[in-house]
This record gives sequence, structure tokens and C-alpha cells, in this order.
Amino acid sequence: MTDQLSIADPHCSDKEGGLLIPCDIPGADAWAKRRHLLDTADLTVPEIECLMALAVKCKKLHETTRAPISVLNNKIVANLFYENSTRTRSSFELAAKKLGASVLNLDIKTSSITKGETIEDTASTLVAMGVNAVIQRHSSSGAAHKLAQALNDEVHVINAGDGWNAHPTQALLDLFSMLEIRPSIAGCKIAIIGDITHSRVARSNISLLKKLGVDIHVAGPPTLIPKYLASLGATVHSRLEPAIENADFIIALRLQIERQQQGLIPSIGEFQRLYRIDHKRLKLAKPGVHLLHPGPVNRGIEITDELMDDTNVSLISRQVASGIAVRMALLFLLLSEQTPSKQRFSNVV
Repeated sequence: MTDQLSIADPHCSDKEGGLLIPCDIPGADAWAKRRHLLDTADLTVPEIECLMALAVKCKKLHETTRAPISVLNNKIVANLFYENSTRTRSSFELAAKKLGASVLNLDIKTSSITKGETIEDTASTLVAMGVNAVIQRHSSSGAAHKLAQALNDEVHVINAGDGWNAHPTQALLDLFSMLEIRPSIAGCKIAIIGDITHSRVARSNISLLKKLGVDIHVAGPPTLIPKYLASLGATVHSRLEPAIENADFIIALRLQIERQQQGLIPSIGEFQRLYRIDHKRLKLAKPGVHLLHPGPVNRGIEITDELMDDTNVSLISRQVASGIAVRMALLFLLLSEQTPSKQRFSNVV
């Protein structure tokens, strides 16, 4: 994937040119017309490439400058999290503040939502408050689409996870983390291991990665593999070993222990015996294989402690940094009022 966005040194002044996005960037025009990010299935390859290239620059900006820049200083971003998520919520907040936006964290536990307020009522409130974008996490699949419809395109909606359906920014940050290791993942074998049935991360990754020519393999207990998965273009295995054999990347998923009272697996110990990834099993993969996990990790269950902490293999810490960069790029592309033609950040440090 080529670095299609040409952006200058973030330390230079606005007078010197600041950060520029040339007028001929594939995907930039599509982002200028886009209102929401609800699922990776919505994205075109040019949009993905545009976002990835801009995220490279956003990561450099985040790492080399402390003060926020003012590209979104007239914007209000609301975090609307019906489910707990320290990692995703704080990542979005840091990304928005780095771009100069005001961030409104809505406390669901003390809001009118607990008194029966509907999504439509919440949408009206957000519009009245002058919010420009809302980042929503919800336990119900389809909740992000419902909110976008209720807002009637007056406010941008970013899906931060809805039920078992989708988690697009997690898939995008996973992709960004992999592209930092390899300039292109076309033709790579990527294995996704664990509880696929309850994983919105798996669905968003499969949808995203198939667009980029990846060979996707999944493995997990048969009770945790949805029957329709093969129709999405993934090769399904009931055993771990063939899924990770010669894999370039492995994405381990969190085993949702809170659901195990349903009897979907015999025991946690049995899952560990058959599907936990350790250094020994990793020898089946390609030399130089890397491991990802969306977090939080159940230490010792999906992967061993030793593997999780092995920085030669594990990309888990890198994924956290990638999340801020990708979300900065996403917020800029959705919220900036600058046109794709010769756009520029102003008031750069």
C-alpha cells in the first residue's frame, strides 16, 4: 500500500505550509461525501488506503507534538457508550482532543436513557446540543444504523461496536498495525482464532481484509463458529493447527467468559488445551509471524503470558498506539470542513 498522502513535517508552521493533502488523492473525495462509519463493509479500497496513509501522518503527529492542533477546534464529539470500554473510549477521546475538538462524555448511568429515553430521543438531544459527531457503543446489533437514521445525517455517527455485528475502527487499527510490519498484506494468510460467534471484531476484520486480497482462516470450537462464515470468504477449521499453519498474522479473540454459562464449551481448561496460542504452536506459522488481540486479554486463556509479553511477536501494545492514529485520521476525514483539494491543517505547532 503506497503512501498516497503527502503531508509535511508536523513541526513546521502554518505559514510554511502546515500539513497538506493534495487534490489528487484517491479516496479523499469519497470521504468528503461520507457521513458515517458504521461497518467496514461500507468502505471502498481507495477509502481504506486514504485512511491508512493519513493515519501514518497522524501517528507521527501524535508522537512528536504535545499540544493539540486546531483543525477541529469548532467541533464537538460525543462519546455515547452504552457498554463499558476503557480502551476504545479513551482512544477516541485522545484522538479528538489532539485535533482540537471538544469532547462530551455522556454518562449513560446518570442520563435520561436509564429512564427510558429512546435512541430517537437521544438523537434529538444531540442535535439540539450542537454535537457534530457521536461515537456510539451499544449492546444491540444494528444500533449504530438506527442512530444514523434517527439523526437524518445531521450528525456524523461512528460505530464503536454494536452487539455482535461490527467494530470497524478496531479492524482498521488492526490493519494499520499489520501494515507497519508489511507494506502490503495482499496474499497474506491471516488466522482469526477463538469465539467467532460473539465477535464483532472478527466480522469487521473479515469484511475489511477480504477487500485487500487476504487469505483468511478461522478456528475455534464448533459451537463458537457461525454457520454462515464460509459464505463471507473465510476458510473454517475446527482445529487450531491448520488455521495457523504458515500464517503471516494471527488475531486471537477474547473468549467471552461471561457467556460460557450457556455451555458452549466444555470448560475453560478444554479451550486452553485446544485453542490457546503459545510459542510451541506458533512454530507452525511462518517465521516472523505476528500476533494481535483486540483486548482486553484473558491472560493465560487465549494466549500465554510469555507470548503476550514477547515484543518480537506480539503487536498488542502497537495496536493501542495504532488506535489513536487511525481514529485521528477518521475524525479528520469525516469532520474537517476543508475540501479534498489542497486541504490544510491550520495553527500547527
